[in-house]
Amino acid sequence: MEPSDLPGLALIRLLGPEEALGFIRSSNTTNPGVEQEMTEVLQDSGTPRWDGLAAALERWRPRLADLAPERDLATVDRLGGRLLVPEDPQWPQGLADLELAAPIALWCRGTAPAIPAQERCIAVVGSRDSTSYGANVTAEITHSLVQRGYTVVSGGAYGIDANAHRGALSATAGGTPAGPGTPQPATIAVMAGGVDRFYPSGNDELLRTIAGRGLVVAEVPPGTNPTRYRFLQRNRLIAALCQVTVVVEARWRSGALNTARHAEMLSRMVGAVPGSVYSANSAGCHRLLRDGAAICVTDAADVAELAGGAGENLGTEQPVEAALYDGLGTSDLLLLDALPLRTATTLEKLCVVAGLSPATVLSGLGRLESLGLAQPGSGGWKRKGQ
Repeated sequence: MEPSDLPGLALIRLLGPEEALGFIRSSNTTNPGVEQEMTEVLQDSGTPRWDGLAAALERWRPRLADLAPERDLATVDRLGGRLLVPEDPQWPQGLADLELAAPIALWCRGTAPAIPAQERCIAVVGSRDSTSYGANVTAEITHSLVQRGYTVVSGGAYGIDANAHRGALSATAGGTPAGPGTPQPATIAVMAGGVDRFYPSGNDELLRTIAGRGLVVAEVPPGTNPTRYRFLQRNRLIAALCQVTVVVEARWRSGALNTARHAEMLSRMVGAVPGSVYSANSAGCHRLLRDGAAICVTDAADVAELAGGAGENLGTEQPVEAALYDGLGTSDLLLLDALPLRTATTLEKLCVVAGLSPATVLSGLGRLESLGLAQPGSGGWKRKGQ
C-alpha cells in the first residue's frame, strides 16, 4: 500500500469491497465520471479531496485480474489460519487509532484464539545485527514479561526481533504464558509478506514455532512478497497493537526507530534500553532518550510499569545497605573524621582538628557514641572499631 492509497481504504470501508471494485473497474476513458463520483463519496464521509485519485486508479486497475480472494482464503484455511475483519469480535481495538491507515483485514496463522488486548501486548524491536549484549537483554526482558502475563510482539526478523520471540517462547509451558491471567499467546510475529511465506528464510523454524504456539499476522494476503516499503508499513501495526514499544538496540537510522515514531504518534509509551556510548548499535536508543521520545528501561519491571495505569505495576526499590555516614550532620561528619582509630585523643585536640567549639564537640561525641561510632578511652575519645 502506498501513502496515497489511504483514502482508498476509506472508500472500501464506506462502500464495501464489491462496490469499491466496481468503481475501479469502471474507471476508464469511457467513463470519466467515476473519478468525480468517488471523490464525492469520500468528501461526503469527511475525507479531504484526494488529488492522487486518478493515479491510484491507474495503479489499481491492472491488479484486478490477479485478485483471487477465494484462493487466498483456501490457502490460509489450509494452513490452519483465518481472516480477521473489523466486524469480528476478535479484531484488535487498538488498530482503530490508525484511523485511515488502519488495515482492512488481518491474515492470522497460529493456534492462539485471538490477539490479546492492547493493554497486554508489548512490542520489543531493535537492530537486525544485534550484539551479544542486546541479545541477552532482550531475552531477559521478554522472558520476564511473558511470566508477568504479557504477550511480546515483534517483526520476526533477524537480531533483536528473533531474540524477543525466543525469549518469550522460553517462558511458556505448552504454548501458554506461565504468568497470571487468561491464557494468551506468548508472542506474535507481524509479517511484511504473506503468512504462507516465512521471511527471512533463516528464521523459518522460529516462525513455524511461533505459528504452532502463538500467532503470525499480516495485513497482506497469502502469496505476497515482503518489500522494503512493506516492512515500514508493517511497523505501524506493531506499534498500534501494543501498549508499549521497547527499542533494545537500534542504529542511528534503524527501522526500529520507525516503529518507535509510530508508537509516539499513537500516544503509546516508548521505552529504550541504554547501551555503551561507544556502540553504534545503541546510537538510535540514545537518540530517542536524548530527544525525550522514550523513557529509559533496563528490565521487565520498568517495562511493566510503563504498560500499567497510574500507580499500577510500580517497581520495588532495591534494598540498599545503610552507609556509615547516613543521617549525620556536617559537624558530626567533621568530628567523626577527626576521631583517631587506634589511640584516644583529648577534647582540645578534637576541637583543633575538627575546627569546632568545645560545646559542639561534646554534644557531637554524645551523638556519635549513641550511634556506636565513637567510644571513650583512657585520656580521651576514639572512633569505635568497624
